[in-house]
Amino acid sequence: MKHTFSILSVAALIAVAVVACGPSAEDKAKRDKEVADSIAMQDSIAMELEAQKAMAVADSLAKIEKAKADSLAADSVAKASTKKK
Repeated sequence: MKHTFSILSVAALIAVAVVACGPSAEDKAKRDKEVADSIAMQDSIAMELEAQKAMAVADSLAKIEKAKADSLAADSVAKASTKKK
């Protein structure tokens, strides 16, 4: 019986030691905060990239419209100069 009790005591001590080696609640909270901060940063970066993409598209469309307007103006000037001759 003493032998069984000794084995169970050693097993219990090992189990307690293994549990005690895990991260503390403070460490877990710190890790959770780091994960939340990382996710927030990624969301912020993604939103910034989307805004830059939208701005690039708007700039491209504005350049296209300006090129069309310049082309139409050049055509009308060319037509007006040919009519005067």
